[in-house]
Amino acid sequence: VIIDDRPEYLGMLRKAADYITWGEITPETLALLLKRRGELKGGKKLTEEYIKEKLGLNSIEELAQAIFEGKIGLKDIPDLKPVFRLHPPSGGFKGSTKKHFKAGGELGYRGLAINELIKKMC
Repeated sequence: VIIDDRPEYLGMLRKAADYITWGEITPETLALLLKRRGELKGGKKLTEEYIKEKLGLNSIEELAQAIFEGKIGLKDIPDLKPVFRLHPPSGGFKGSTKKHFKAGGELGYRGLAINELIKKMC
């Protein structure tokens, strides 16, 4: 799930830190996520043609940049499912799935390192 950095959301993330991992995504990783895992209602994939038709943007990269800058929200894309279903990471997790990231595990806040994990999971 992609959310903005409101204090309310950050508080929720901190409460769930023992069960999830999170960090800041880059526009390039967001474009990759939308290309590979963006899904519309009915099981259809998110395509550049759909983006051109519905939003008037030229590419998925342009859409990712607009989302990253806050010009467009995921809710503004008609029929886009708000959840991205990812695979387990190729090569497996590097640390324990029961420890926090700073302690050599996979849980909690990981900053920009989340981009590497997302690329492995797409």
